[in-house]
Amino acid sequence: MSFIAFHFCDVNSQSHQFRLLRERRFAPFFWTQFLGAGNDNIFKNALALLVTFHVGSVAHWDTLTLINIASAIFILPFVLFSATAGQIADKYEKSRLIRLLKIMEILVMILGLVGFWLKSVPLLFVALFLMGLQSTLFGPVKYAILPQHLRTEELVGGNGLVESATFIAILLGTIAGGLLIAVDRNGPVIAGTTCIFIATIGYLVSRGIPLTPAASPDLRISWNPFIETWRNLCAAKRVRAVWLSMFGISWFWFFGATFLAQFPEYTRTLLGGNEHVATLLLALFSIGLAVGALSCERLSGKRVEPALIFLGSLGLAIFAFDLGWVSRTLHTETVGDVMNFFGNSAHWRVACDLIMIGIFGGFYTVPLYVLLQTRSDAKYRSRIIAANNILNSILMILSAIFAISLFSFGATIPQLFMIVAVLTAGITVIAFWAVAPFVLRYLGKFLIGLFYRLRKVDLHHFPENGPYVIICNHVSYVDVVFLTACVPQPVRFMMDYQIYRTPILNWLFRINRAIPIASRRENDSLKEKAFDEAMQTLREGGIIAIFPEGRLSSDGSIGKFYPGITRILRETAVPVVPMALSGLWGSFFSRAHHGKAMRKFRGIFSRITIIAGEPISQEKVTLPMLRERVIALYHVIDDTTKIKSS
Repeated sequence: MSFIAFHFCDVNSQSHQFRLLRERRFAPFFWTQFLGAGNDNIFKNALALLVTFHVGSVAHWDTLTLINIASAIFILPFVLFSATAGQIADKYEKSRLIRLLKIMEILVMILGLVGFWLKSVPLLFVALFLMGLQSTLFGPVKYAILPQHLRTEELVGGNGLVESATFIAILLGTIAGGLLIAVDRNGPVIAGTTCIFIATIGYLVSRGIPLTPAASPDLRISWNPFIETWRNLCAAKRVRAVWLSMFGISWFWFFGATFLAQFPEYTRTLLGGNEHVATLLLALFSIGLAVGALSCERLSGKRVEPALIFLGSLGLAIFAFDLGWVSRTLHTETVGDVMNFFGNSAHWRVACDLIMIGIFGGFYTVPLYVLLQTRSDAKYRSRIIAANNILNSILMILSAIFAISLFSFGATIPQLFMIVAVLTAGITVIAFWAVAPFVLRYLGKFLIGLFYRLRKVDLHHFPENGPYVIICNHVSYVDVVFLTACVPQPVRFMMDYQIYRTPILNWLFRINRAIPIASRRENDSLKEKAFDEAMQTLREGGIIAIFPEGRLSSDGSIGKFYPGITRILRETAVPVVPMALSGLWGSFFSRAHHGKAMRKFRGIFSRITIIAGEPISQEKVTLPMLRERVIALYHVIDDTTKIKSS
């Protein structure tokens, strides 16, 4: 599937996301956040192991209680101070703010080193709280800075790099923390010293981050986190895409926290593995997520592709359920290492499920973060991201409560996985209805890439946003699919009401919000309703597509244009984008077989060309002129010497 998707997406291979790692507007920030994420996890894992194997047993404290207290201490600042962090990120210049936060990280790690040296749990917990506070302050900056330095078409790739690097840093930090603490009896001091060294490197790298102007320099900071959080949530709710993105991201944190928290016990009781196997499970998930996040740019053609959210959610549900299903029969009393893990054929399926969960998790999260960045008001962006961080924290806490509640009723870990998968399937249904037109457009791209060779010409003529009207010649019953796949935004098509009512296909037309229309002689009220709906869509900033010929071509030529298009333009005053489609005449879906379509199977793998002309202002539009423009575009396609593929 990925190969086909790579084939049909129109992406310049010489302009991939990795070139951002060579540019100052992205690279210093990227490595700063990578080092910070890794350092956090070196400290947290070293602390957890110190408490588990050294301090807890010596001080006669309950180790499990200490570990859970540590988790709560780290997440507490996200709940208490995220609202304030968002305001600070919006009010002040971000590159200077990042450097101050890196200095804070160095000071916190110095305190942590003292705690490691003294093996003082209270001191280490203070350092852990301050580290959580530093992460809380950095969070809104992390995502709000990207739209200020990256172009719109770079945001998917940039976010993919950041997401993949974050999880790889978490993995490497977790491994490094365990290795450093176990070096010898001086392991805790070595771990603390390493954290100071990495924090210092992070500060030096951060000095290369370019100036990033404040979004709201006149903002007066409210120190009441509850009131400010409510304000931010209200601001986010005004834009539906932002509001849904926040809850979508928070659900992934619920999903991920639920699964990752079970890895140690799952490894010990069901896989018969040691701590190295538990780390392997984290590695498989992290690598999968990195692959998924990095694939988003190519799969989406450098645009925000909401269909990937649905695809990601669907994959999460399927492979999470399969992980729970295959785990039902796993049980062992022996403890083995990584080599023993791969000696069991059922474990290969577990490994595959974890990788696929990670890959589809990348598909799911990257578009959501890009939507959050691009659809939120620039002046409120950091505060909205901060509000999202609070929701993430709350959902992570609820995930722990949810798991504990199920276990108290006798549920097993595999049952927990399957229940979360079923809940995710519910999220998938919601995601589909929220982005259904995008899903259908993406499916159209996939089918076109599978059965045809599509050449796109001058599609840069499409305005970045609506409203506008598209007109095109009408050759086959699948013209709608080709136009839907090539236009960058969702399009509402006006179509014959008899085709609209076709059984089975009708629900697809309704999902895609097609507008059925009849002639005045057949159904005058339906015709008037169709024109009213089309004009209302344009007034709301939408895009309407019309086949002015009104019917399929009977001989492949461009027929008479009907005047409905001029009526719409006269009352809405929007530009027109002329298009022409060539290569489908003679195919299965055209009327090339004695005037009837779908009579003889042919045309598969043929070359199809679609071309767009320059937008025409409403004042210049006449019906003959529109037809001449479409004919001229059609002739350009025929004259291959004039074609310059986009």
